[in-house]
Amino acid sequence: MGRTNRQYRLAKRPVGLPAPSDWDFVEQPVAEPGEGQLLIETIYLSLDPAMRGWMNEGRSYIPPVEIGAVMRAGGVGRVIASRNPQYAVGDYVSGMLGVQEYHLSDGRGLTKVDPAQAPLPVYLGVLGMPGMTAYFGLLDIGRPERGQTVVVSGAAGAVGSVVGQIAKINGCRVIGIAGGERKCRLVVEELGFDACIDYKSEDVRKALHEAAPDGVDVYFDNVGGDILDAVLTRLARGARIIICGAISQYNATDQVKGPANYMSLLVNRASMTGMVVFDYAGRYPEATAELAGWLSTGKLRSLEDVVGGGVQAFPDTLLRLFNGDNTGKLVLQVGTA
Repeated sequence: MGRTNRQYRLAKRPVGLPAPSDWDFVEQPVAEPGEGQLLIETIYLSLDPAMRGWMNEGRSYIPPVEIGAVMRAGGVGRVIASRNPQYAVGDYVSGMLGVQEYHLSDGRGLTKVDPAQAPLPVYLGVLGMPGMTAYFGLLDIGRPERGQTVVVSGAAGAVGSVVGQIAKINGCRVIGIAGGERKCRLVVEELGFDACIDYKSEDVRKALHEAAPDGVDVYFDNVGGDILDAVLTRLARGARIIICGAISQYNATDQVKGPANYMSLLVNRASMTGMVVFDYAGRYPEATAELAGWLSTGKLRSLEDVVGGGVQAFPDTLLRLFNGDNTGKLVLQVGTA
């Protein structure tokens, strides 16, 4: 084929924020697909906070990326060659394509997507892993009831922005926590949250007392650390806490900060449950159908922050997640649709 595949491989385990020296930029010839295989040209890559955890060695819900391996990443691409009867040239697919321009696959783990039904980046956001996380985390674990108060941190992020909107669709009062006036204004004015606390300029504990005087029934946690501790002081009886992520801790170089106010779980007969979206893989079609329906009727809005620059822009673009620069789903454009 004469094509060259440019990719990023993990050179070493990062300490703190990933540095340029943690990556190897590799160029290699693109192989033709063998029997049962297909070749995908990457168009968009999903950049997610979870990627930072995948770089660490140690036991987790998924094996770490090995040193020397292509960095794991979800993506959307176009089939450009196929010897797999289930996929034809021209099909669009989503799956774990890796941080590279071309991906050779046997078809496992891929899902066909239709750009006529939704823009391709949406399949990495509301109709992708963030949307599935928000849907099952909130509805299956949080079990919100109409009229209850739902609080979500990282409210302007890929998962948090969807959580809050689903809670509103289900008749809840929704309070977001986000960093900066611009993000707080967005989640209230554009996404329909009832209130938003700016953790950069407000005392979160005091602001929660004012915004949720009767306590918090459901808390969807994306950040951990001090914000989790603050919400623990405001729980209602029987509250449910969903531990989805802890982005405030991912780049810590010392011991991870755990919840100091955990005894509030006992006092309020509350529960705290961790969730991993891959556990719900068998039910993704259920969530996709409902999320797509809400999108089509305007009840749900999809936010994507699409950054250009090709695969070579990956290291710098990834850091936007941890600097708080992105709003909604962070997507790196690698190719052309």
